[in-house]
Amino acid sequence: MCDVEGADRPRPRPGTGRRRLARVLVLALAALEVASCASAGGYGGEGGEAGEAGERGPERGERARRFRRPIDLRYWVYVADESSDLVNRVRFDKDSIAIDDRVPVGRMPAALDGPRGLSVSGDGRFWYVTTAHGTPYGRLWKFRTGSDEPVGSVPLGLFPSTIGLTPDGTLAFVANFDLHGKPEPSSISVVATAPVLTEAERITTCVKPHGVRVAPDGQHVYSVCAGSDELVEMSVSRPRVTRTLHVADSTGGTCEPTWAQPSVDGHDVYVACNGAAEVLDVGVDSWSVKRRFAVGKAPYNLAVTRDGRYLLATDKGEQAVSVVDLASGTEAARIATTRPLPHGVVVSPDSRYAFVTNEAVGATRSTVDVIDLDGKKRVASVEVEHQAGGIAFWRMAPLRGPNPRFGRGFRPRERGEGGEGSEGGGGEIGEGGGGR
Repeated sequence: MCDVEGADRPRPRPGTGRRRLARVLVLALAALEVASCASAGGYGGEGGEAGEAGERGPERGERARRFRRPIDLRYWVYVADESSDLVNRVRFDKDSIAIDDRVPVGRMPAALDGPRGLSVSGDGRFWYVTTAHGTPYGRLWKFRTGSDEPVGSVPLGLFPSTIGLTPDGTLAFVANFDLHGKPEPSSISVVATAPVLTEAERITTCVKPHGVRVAPDGQHVYSVCAGSDELVEMSVSRPRVTRTLHVADSTGGTCEPTWAQPSVDGHDVYVACNGAAEVLDVGVDSWSVKRRFAVGKAPYNLAVTRDGRYLLATDKGEQAVSVVDLASGTEAARIATTRPLPHGVVVSPDSRYAFVTNEAVGATRSTVDVIDLDGKKRVASVEVEHQAGGIAFWRMAPLRGPNPRFGRGFRPRERGEGGEGSEGGGGEIGEGGGGR
């Protein structure tokens, strides 16, 4: 009998090759479906912003809603406790909500520094927070996400509050709110974020600037003036004021704006009239008020869903959050919060959940509420410390059992002490988000 190479190997059973080919084809089709879902925004990635200019926006938004959430996800946000000098890293999934870490922020041992505005870089590697109180000036701080290690800080103006980061994370625009000062024009600080935090310019704008947000294309910055009823547009490439618009409520009375939120396509800017019960829709091209949305009393912060479907407003005078359907311009829901004085709001990149901070009153601890935007209902809440305000979305990732890197709970730390975890701390899906 002749020796033939491989003759002693077991022969495949009939049909094995065809079955293997069938499995390969099924896996390939599944991969194509996942890819189409990701490109449609189903996983909240950068390519998934529905509502873009042109006719593709609604189509892509519908595809995102049809394909999204094939897997369960876990979400993380950062929350600032202004009266406790802490920033919390909060984790939420369909089964639980918890605090993963509490990070002391500040440098004054005998007084409150007051962490207020929060923002996460677009790549998810760093988070930034302002400390509004000072002697007399406040500061902007930079930390690594995940490890929550401090990177540096820089002094700014009087009562720095909200932060607007450019999409590439190279510049931070910070409103020097000057809450307790005289009614005179204050400024926006322009800060280079690398290699070290450096205040490059300080642009005088208006009385009590607040609610800073950068347009999606990174070309312009919008803010409002709570003390002079103005909406302000600034250029990013050459930081300067390019346009201002006087805003008023529907009766021609005081608006007292507190937030400027660009739409997902950059064609509109939504303005919260804290002195009334409405949000203004300002057209960027016409630079005029196009629509007015009735919401609860004293809307304070705003956010839009990435699919362009909803605008959310924290109704600070009503212990509620208004959900506005942007297609119809009507309030789709008004959802009660667990504590009074709702402050900040952010939305997950998959447009599924809104995260809301509630300051509460006196010695009562604050809370973070989670709202399911499909069901229009509150689904979770967790207590933090005192006067929770600023909030920023960090990341979301598939829920695959215990997460040993980020799910271990927190431990007390001294100010300035580095935390555990890797240096970069980048997330898998939907990194980065605006803050308050």
